[in-house]
Amino acid sequence: MRLKDKIAIITGSARGIGKAIALRFAREKAKLSLVDINEEGLKLVKKEVEKEGTVAITIVCNVAKFDEVKRMVRNTLETFGRIDILVNNAGIIRRGSIETVTEEDWDTVIEVNLKGTFNCSRAVMEIMKEQRYGKIINISSIAAKLGDITSAPGYGPSKAAIDALTKTFARQLAKYGINVNAVSPHAIETDMSAQWSEEKRAVR
Repeated sequence: MRLKDKIAIITGSARGIGKAIALRFAREKAKLSLVDINEEGLKLVKKEVEKEGTVAITIVCNVAKFDEVKRMVRNTLETFGRIDILVNNAGIIRRGSIETVTEEDWDTVIEVNLKGTFNCSRAVMEIMKEQRYGKIINISSIAAKLGDITSAPGYGPSKAAIDALTKTFARQLAKYGINVNAVSPHAIETDMSAQWSEEKRAVR
């Protein structure tokens, strides 16, 4: 079991890709800090994780708010004593077009997806530097390379910025034994993709 007793924070873990990551980590016997704004969803995932025979805590946190992120990291550290892995999975999307996207939707997507990834990475950075060890995994998207098609513009650019942010953190933190990588999924059946149009589903 490659992750046995590793301490991992997984943001956006109340459903979808984050939940799947949490369950996989649990099967590998990692100890988990499950993070999301969806408290009820977190409780359900915690029960599933614990059925795999590992330990998990739940923390309600808006990753776009740095004060909340610092509290989340502090709670994780107080519970487990260290943080080995951060999975920056929390993300949102908005529907619409270039013509119809609102300023509020644009700002919200950028704040959660990009700023949230930055906030969480920054918050664990000093801990991992002191340990001389850490793994940061950012969940990007194929939209970073292809651009948005039927979603409102903002999602793809936020993910492209995450790719650049990943490279920046990787270059600056490698000397401390911290690995930073991004994963770019294509279409995965989740609550988010359930809203896709047939046009978007047909795109390859």
